[in-house]
Amino acid sequence: MRVRDKILGWKALKERVEEWKKRGLTIVFTNGCFDILHIGHIRYLEAAKRYGDRLIVAINSDESVRAIKGDKRPLVPQGERAEIIAALSFVDCVTIFDQPTPLSLIEYILPDVLVKGSDWPEDKIVGSKIVIAHGGRVIRIPQIEGVSTSILIDRVLKRYCIF
Repeated sequence: MRVRDKILGWKALKERVEEWKKRGLTIVFTNGCFDILHIGHIRYLEAAKRYGDRLIVAINSDESVRAIKGDKRPLVPQGERAEIIAALSFVDCVTIFDQPTPLSLIEYILPDVLVKGSDWPEDKIVGSKIVIAHGGRVIRIPQIEGVSTSILIDRVLKRYCIF
């Protein structure tokens, strides 16, 4: 499958999820900005895939990232971020959401497993109640200490910029 064929709008994603569920496959869902892909993202997404048969990654739109991270972000536009994530062999589908949270998308596709980083308490994970109410489960994956996009940006600025 071509990388760009893994990037789907919500309607096409819903159809694919329904097809997978009919085949008895377990659907894993996670989301994030994924502005600059780093080792923490790779290990997190690879771990997420271990909890099911198909991994869906929802990325925040550019507008959504700006609302969360500020006007200077994202550094990488949403189309490029989606394609980079879709290029990972363990990612089955990528979609983009424009809302502040992925709640409406989670309600729309009803994944079997919802995955977030361990920095999120389970009761604060968006969509956890709906996934659990439909018989699914929520998994929290440990983060790698000292690895984040913000830390990476700060490191680059300190090394190459004069303040």
